[in-house]
Amino acid sequence: MKNRIKAGSLWFMESCRQETKDAFLSSGKVVKYEKNICFIRPREGKNALFFLLDGKVQVYNLTNGGLKKILFILGSNELVNQRIFGDVDTIYAETLDECELFIIDRECLLNLMKQDFSLSKALMTYQEKKMWRLEHQLKNTSGSIYLEKKLASRLWKLARDFGILASKGMLIDMPLSVTFLADLLGASRENTSRSLKKLTEMDLVFVDKKKIYVKMDETSRFYKSHDK
Repeated sequence: MKNRIKAGSLWFMESCRQETKDAFLSSGKVVKYEKNICFIRPREGKNALFFLLDGKVQVYNLTNGGLKKILFILGSNELVNQRIFGDVDTIYAETLDECELFIIDRECLLNLMKQDFSLSKALMTYQEKKMWRLEHQLKNTSGSIYLEKKLASRLWKLARDFGILASKGMLIDMPLSVTFLADLLGASRENTSRSLKKLTEMDLVFVDKKKIYVKMDETSRFYKSHDK
């Protein structure tokens, strides 16, 4: 029952009619996945949409060279799928810790969207914001931006979304290995390690094993500055 309440509290339900909310909850189910479970793969053709209730999920793809490139780190109340229409996704989605997801058949949700424009509007607005985030990330992968700034930007955003205030700064509430950060940047492990060391030397972040603390104001000023 507790998980059903979480599903009923998803952001896009706020402006929907009560019958839409009831139909949404009765049409889906809550599932739990352990850490490191890949539940969406490209071209699998799963006819299901996944809404994240609790936990963290990484959404990524592979480059032509077979390297992993993380597109998003998603938290609670996010739609994991890249597409609402069409039954084929083009991304991978993998749990970063134990997760609870609400799964609903794609056709069921599309029928509800036809019946309630508020639901359609909320989901389309969400997808537009997600596209804007991706466009912003692509802009920041330009070669004219130093890798230190790219890394500082990503760490700042992770601290904003998953941070816990601590004496050393904002603690990102997830283990972050150099390999994971390299996948997040689409860069080599060696270059990522050097960039992380540079940020620590600049006193913008503090690293304790796989825990990273971010000084939010200083880091924000650094990655937003126009210095080359």
